[in-house]
Amino acid sequence: MTDETDKAAGRGQGGRQDRLKSALRENLKRRKVQARERAAMSEPSHNDDESLNEGPAGKADD
Repeated sequence: MTDETDKAAGRGQGGRQDRLKSALRENLKRRKVQARERAAMSEPSHNDDESLNEGPAGKADD
């Protein structure tokens, strides 16, 4: 009887470990996506760079 109880407890711990691993993996994926989105928002687009060189009438300064 003791052996059966020990096996059941071991499976319960393994299942818990699997759930924790899965939850951590999903959390890491979500945080990576969020970091990529933040980086994309902070980077200026190519059009933003061109507008810095334009004069008041929209013509490029020489």
